[in-house]
Amino acid sequence: MKEYVAEVASDQAWQLAEGPVWDDARERVLWVDIAAGDVHIGTLDGDRVVPTSSRHVDDTVGAVVPAASGELLVAGRHAVHLLTADGRLTEVARPVREGERRRFNDGACDPRGRFLVGTLSLGEPAHRESLYQLDPAGEVTVLDNDLALSNGIAWSPDGSVLYTVDTTPGTVWARPYDAASGKCGRRETAFTVRDGDPDGICVDTDGNLWTAIWGGGEVRCFSPQGEVLATVRVPAPHTSSVAFVGPDRDRLLITTATDELPDADLAAYPASGHLFLADVAARGTRTFAWSS
Repeated sequence: MKEYVAEVASDQAWQLAEGPVWDDARERVLWVDIAAGDVHIGTLDGDRVVPTSSRHVDDTVGAVVPAASGELLVAGRHAVHLLTADGRLTEVARPVREGERRRFNDGACDPRGRFLVGTLSLGEPAHRESLYQLDPAGEVTVLDNDLALSNGIAWSPDGSVLYTVDTTPGTVWARPYDAASGKCGRRETAFTVRDGDPDGICVDTDGNLWTAIWGGGEVRCFSPQGEVLATVRVPAPHTSSVAFVGPDRDRLLITTATDELPDADLAAYPASGHLFLADVAARGTRTFAWSS
């Protein structure tokens, strides 16, 4: 098994940095601070990610993806919004009703520009969280409604397999996916993470899954069958998500958090909440944009 070490790549730390995305068309990095409700944009400058702008969107923000138009699609607390370059917000859909004790979490676009986004509970009964599919016309389809904590979303290199993470049971699901129609096949367990909480994921060009392990201070690379192929050590316990970034998508960007860390851990791991980069001898698959 290969082992790598991630290095700090940002001057700033965030409470709950999440959902990194490489915007190929504009060569920029997108990410969110869930707890602050902020969307961030930055550039990759050598071994550093340099923030260039940010926008407060909602009480919490689960995910951001680029739109084909250059705007941003953002999953706020309960609604999905389109964020224009001048900072205006337009509501696209509201799958979660006001008053429900849940919020949006991780999200990603499929090869045809549909947006998939899941929820986590803020006090609702267990195993009732959802994974939604939002098409460019604003139609919402429920793909799952029995999850404990919907998290990372990614596709195989050819787009024919959808991978999703249910963090609490440690399950990585796989199902056939028809990008042309958006239809899914039967959901089956790809593998289960026994020692740690799988969080955000991304896929490399060989079809392997790079998975942030919340509470574990690492990212693991799994084969589609669940074999651990590599580990990236991160000097921050709460690794939250991953993405391949750069023009060649050959740098692994890792987000981390200070959220839920006791004072002793914050003192022991002062880089918590920063962004990290690692060179892992792999390239990521292309990021898809929202087809508004």
